[in-house]
Amino acid sequence: MSRRSKGRDVHGIVLLDKPAGYTSSQAVQKVRWLFQARKAGHTGTLDPFATGMLPICLGEASKTAGFMLESAKTYVARALLGQATTTGDTEGEVSITAAVPALDRDQVTRVLAGFQGQVAQIPPMYSALKHQGKPLYRLARAGQEVPREARQVTIHALELLTWEAPVLEFRVRCSKGTYVRTLAEDIAQAMGSCAHLQALRRLEVEPFQAEDMFMLEELADRAERGRIEQCLLPPDAGLRDWPIVRLDAEHAVRFGHGNPVEGDADLAGMVRVYGPGDILLGLGEMTAHGILKARRVMHLESPETA
Repeated sequence: MSRRSKGRDVHGIVLLDKPAGYTSSQAVQKVRWLFQARKAGHTGTLDPFATGMLPICLGEASKTAGFMLESAKTYVARALLGQATTTGDTEGEVSITAAVPALDRDQVTRVLAGFQGQVAQIPPMYSALKHQGKPLYRLARAGQEVPREARQVTIHALELLTWEAPVLEFRVRCSKGTYVRTLAEDIAQAMGSCAHLQALRRLEVEPFQAEDMFMLEELADRAERGRIEQCLLPPDAGLRDWPIVRLDAEHAVRFGHGNPVEGDADLAGMVRVYGPGDILLGLGEMTAHGILKARRVMHLESPETA
């Protein structure tokens, strides 16, 4: 049976265990096709060679994606010391070689301890950051290199998993904007060598857990059996720490039209807004004066009629 080009209305978040070799955009389009969804997007790029958690927002859930970009992320990385590449991973050409020092596990642990907390990173040329409107990776592919300013990122936790020279494996929990490729290169430099990533796996994107991920093969199998909807999390699942405001029918209509309504000043800040029938109406911002302003209005069917 052919799939409709426009797709259907599917609303929710699926946690894809992205395989290596897929760009984030390719993975999104594959998932969109499996769900026959009209609309899909992701909450943050994962490099093609990397695997692991890629939250994909379908339908109205895409309106929450921008608010999840601040989430902390957890990775497991394997670095090969003694060789640096043009891309910082296995997709590039070897650009530098260096000796690998004979450090013991305790010495390596002390090196890693120096990278916890606030650290400055210079973004790699092979990244999606833009310079004068052009992505850096396009300039890099053309053989150009431009100055990049260091950015502050936060390394919440950094744990040594294995050290069997020249291979270093570590787990890191970090803030948004952290380049693990760059972190591996900086760690290697502090150890007196150079490095590139052999493997990178994203385990978590807060508040989601690794055990809730699905591989493409699992999604395809469930799609064939008509059970793929069971893989969806609610559209606001990524905003679990936001307070909930519940509106009656009259105020729900006003909010749905984008109009402000009276609320609770004690909940000042971003909130999830629900209406009668426990339907998610959207995302709002409560002012210190108790006025609820619509920031993202959603159009979801009730569970009984969906």
